[in-house]
Amino acid sequence: MEIIKIYAMRLKYLLLLLFIPAFFLCAAKPGQLSKITVMSYNIRTGGAQDGTNSWQFRYPATALMIEDQKPDVFGVQEAMPYQLLFIDESCRDYDYVGVGREDGRKKGEHVAVFYNKKTMSLLKWGTFWLSETPDEPTKGWDAACKRSTTWALMKSKDSGRKFYFINTHLDHKGKTARAEGLALILAKMSEINKDGLPVVLVGDFNAEVTDPAIAVLDGTMKNARKIAADTDSAGTFNGWGKSSSIIDHIFYSGFSSCTEYETVTKPYAERKFISDHYPVKAVLVF
Repeated sequence: MEIIKIYAMRLKYLLLLLFIPAFFLCAAKPGQLSKITVMSYNIRTGGAQDGTNSWQFRYPATALMIEDQKPDVFGVQEAMPYQLLFIDESCRDYDYVGVGREDGRKKGEHVAVFYNKKTMSLLKWGTFWLSETPDEPTKGWDAACKRSTTWALMKSKDSGRKFYFINTHLDHKGKTARAEGLALILAKMSEINKDGLPVVLVGDFNAEVTDPAIAVLDGTMKNARKIAADTDSAGTFNGWGKSSSIIDHIFYSGFSSCTEYETVTKPYAERKFISDHYPVKAVLVF
């Protein structure tokens, strides 16, 4: 009888040893996802007449790239409504928010924010224009086009961490518009982000980091390409192989580190260029 009791006690002890690690492993799981993958992608407007690089020939490559890279949140620039619809229907894990820059509804190019519904929850979002009247679809300063910015308050479903994701497309001609546009973005986010949450700013800035317009971000946000432990120096605008410049950027604040930055030059659907810009991607740690 005593022998049975001893074996029973040993069995309970063994089960306890097995249970404790499993308990802590399960308990830690909700907080394990302390990093996010973000991306910026100038999709090249679908209406452009680019010969064999036109949207009608290259559209499958965009869906393949997204499914392969699997960003938690990404911003697209120059997207027309039918391009957004294609991504929405082809990449079923994703949903998006954003409006047309011409009328605040569907007309014109969109700077939309896509998010993975399995990993992220959308809490709030909005759009403003880079102009002296940001609440209206207007052209600002010396800009050649109307330019807008879409922001989204996101929450990680696994970790519960919240952050703001901002997607923009600065003007390609107006130097003042680029500088004032970035200053406006910072002012707007200071107004919106009352709780001091981490912020991600992505987009086609139409400017290299040496451009005086980007100086407004110094001391406020960090350049993912420059900070990342694993990074590259590839150009982001490829001009279908005829040009190379770094004008697409990912900046951030409030995250502890950036472990990876990548200019996604990988071909998809046997196309060397999926757009006249390469997507850029970063992994950020809370």
